[in-house]
Amino acid sequence: MIALATASILAVQPLSAQQDSARPPASEEAPIAYLLDLTSGQVLLAREADRRFMPASITKVMTTFLAFEWIEEGRLVPRQVFTVDPQVWDEWNNVGSTMFLPNRARVTVDDLIHGVTTVSANDGAAMLAHGAAGSIDAWVAEMNEKARETGMRDSHFGTPNGWMDNGKTFTTARDLGLLAASMIRKHPSKYRHYVGRTEFTYNGITQPNHDPISGRVPGADGIKTGFTNQAGYGFLGSAERNGRRLVMVVAASPRSSVRDRAARELLEWGFGEFEQKQLLGRGAILGEAQVQGGDAGTVDLVAPGGVYISLPEGSDPEVRLSISYRGPLRAPISENEQVAELLVEAEGMPEYRVPLHAAAPVGEAGFLDRMSNGIRGWLR
Repeated sequence: MIALATASILAVQPLSAQQDSARPPASEEAPIAYLLDLTSGQVLLAREADRRFMPASITKVMTTFLAFEWIEEGRLVPRQVFTVDPQVWDEWNNVGSTMFLPNRARVTVDDLIHGVTTVSANDGAAMLAHGAAGSIDAWVAEMNEKARETGMRDSHFGTPNGWMDNGKTFTTARDLGLLAASMIRKHPSKYRHYVGRTEFTYNGITQPNHDPISGRVPGADGIKTGFTNQAGYGFLGSAERNGRRLVMVVAASPRSSVRDRAARELLEWGFGEFEQKQLLGRGAILGEAQVQGGDAGTVDLVAPGGVYISLPEGSDPEVRLSISYRGPLRAPISENEQVAELLVEAEGMPEYRVPLHAAAPVGEAGFLDRMSNGIRGWLR
């Protein structure tokens, strides 16, 4: 039977003085609210984080992420040109937010993605889906497969743009936080290129980006608003200050002004009420894991980006770190392969986990390696 292996490796600073827990700004008018510290991996606020809701145009973030993935895989090229399909045009011409694609126009993938991310173009998302996958249905199937692959357990997509579909499209704040984290971590250069633009010009028409934080919250760069009569007002956004990035979700707000204020307040609370500390630097060896069937019996474990924690200002709780993995690991293991997790626990804060990677490769054991491993096991 495979056992869960754990080992406590560090305790930092006992609690010196009892502190009142920090409180987020009042946001009752955003019934769903979620704040993730992407640098540390901590969830700083989770209000109804697993409640399913209709994301409306926030759906386009999954279309954007899938496009980024396909570009990375070579299945899409930004300078690639699609011809606007007449059926797609008939269905989506001037429906909701639009980039005003002409019928049978030739348009680049780059322009389509910018139309989706900056002006929330329903026609752009539909045409990107049709052009890339051959049909909108095929693209939506790929969206759902990517959601499963990303770990979005409570999400399903029925359209590439989030237009009303009688509840077929739904998600949760926690899943949207995971989606944003995956997009930012896996595709930082694409994220910088396509997300957070203040305006977009296509076919001689310039339209502004209506996200509520860019230009208003220092370090903010979008990501996507959403509204339909069925869904209410929502927003998935992110900001970075001094190397620390937060991702936030507010949803089910009754008015755009309420949503916009709640989004800004949530980010400012996250940056203002918490201070970040580095517990371990980049590349530091945290411990080791046992390996079975390898040319080495153990492998060192590292957190490639270091280990950080965000704590309420003025607090000094005990912090405990422990390594967990399902072991022994089985060879072969690639260098930098994720093989374990670091559990971080601090009094008064939700626990969280940091991925740990193999510091070096471990090949499969040869004959002499197996003999040596057997002798070592017999002597233990």
